Amino acid sequence: MLVDVVANWRLVEERIWRAAHRVGRPPEDIHVVAVTKGVDVRQITPLIGAGISAIGENRIQEILPKYEAAPWREEVDWHFIGHLQTNKVRHCLQFASLVHSVDSLRLIREIDRRARLLELERVDVLLQVNISGEATKFGLSPDEVWVLLEQMEPYSRVFVQGLMTMAPHEQDPENTRPYFRDLRNLGEKLSDKGFPRFTVKYLSMGMTNDFEVAVEEGANLLRIGSAIFQA
Repeated sequence: MLVDVVANWRLVEERIWRAAHRVGRPPEDIHVVAVTKGVDVRQITPLIGAGISAIGENRIQEILPKYEAAPWREEVDWHFIGHLQTNKVRHCLQFASLVHSVDSLRLIREIDRRARLLELERVDVLLQVNISGEATKFGLSPDEVWVLLEQMEPYSRVFVQGLMTMAPHEQDPENTRPYFRDLRNLGEKLSDKGFPRFTVKYLSMGMTNDFEVAVEEGANLLRIGSAIFQA
């Protein structure tokens, strides 16, 4: 079945606009990463120029050939949003303008080391927080975030630009609200501490099932796939 991805994207935009206005937020402050797992370049292409400016991928082995094949690859930002293994960092830094899923000091150390080898002055990352405490999810506990930021000083090429989380999948999206609120509150507390090379520029939270609630709770970076690419 041929999917009209631009029409789907316009519906997503409208839902974001309505959610933002419900809580008095400027919709233009909210950005979308189009999650293109399992989606080929031909399906993505109509979105380029329609308002999508960031592509998100979960797997290095999928994004590299897609990145090479995309004639518009310089027109968008490429985000890595999946679990990143240390042995894949060198590949990730070849394309990623933002890594959403940093969850250990070991990974930060390797990103810094690879950045030096590649002569990159900085790598922007988000810390993945397992705000729900689910055993099946990757991410730092809120307490571990504080500890990690205290240990980051030697890794001068890694800049933490905010926090990311995945809420539990709920039939009723309203049930995700406490998790998004907790991440926003954590970001505010961390900002007050004044860690070096740390800012909460981004709160990456909200996916197809729950992005409107995430917007209402302060998300400014949404990771949306199936609402755009599925009929």
